[in-house]
Parts: sequence; C-alpha cells; structure tokens
Amino acid sequence: MISTVVLATGLTLILIGIWGTLTQRNILRIVIAFSLIGTGTHIFIVAIGYVTSGTAPIIDRGLSTSEAPMRAVDPIPSALVVTAIVIGLAVTAMMLAFAIRLYEARKTLSIDAFTESKG
Repeated sequence: MISTVVLATGLTLILIGIWGTLTQRNILRIVIAFSLIGTGTHIFIVAIGYVTSGTAPIIDRGLSTSEAPMRAVDPIPSALVVTAIVIGLAVTAMMLAFAIRLYEARKTLSIDAFTESKG
C-alpha cells in the first residue's frame, strides 16, 4: 500500500514538473519545475527499492540466506538517490546562477526577452 502511494506521489511530482517546464515563461518557475522533476524521480526510485516488511540486507540469525531475496531491502536505489540529490543541488545552484546573470543582462526573468529574433 505505502509503496503504491509513494510511487503515485513521485509520478505526480514528475508530471507537475514537466507541466511547469512546458507552460511557464519565468525562468525561476522553470528552475523550480526542474527541481520538482528531480524530487519526483528520487521518490520514485526509492519506492522501487522498497520491500514491505523488509529488513537490512545483512545475513545473520535474523535473516537467513534462503529468505534474503524476499525480505532484504535493496540498498542500491537509496545510494543512487543520495548521489542524485547532491548532483541535483549542484545543478539547481548552477541554474540559479545563470538566472541571476540573465537578470543582470536584461532586467527580466521572462523567457520572451531572450528568445527574440536576431534580425
């Protein structure tokens, strides 16, 4: 049950982020939309690695070798998400730095000011 709710939440955030990148004309809103896509992806990946009533993947008295494939939680998705969060933070910082530079150049954050024809 919880995995389905978390999967749906992740997919909803991804869809909201895609909608935001396609419909918004303000650069800051687009940066926020990209962040929503990243957060939704992180939630989705963690939900894929979730095992109901799972335990840490440590073979001992509490978890035998025969039941490990069914009960052990896969640590790889969580490790990948931690790495992706750090990378996403750096990418977001770079996008915001570019937004500041664009604002200094044109005194606006509207994409329409940057897509004018060079004729």
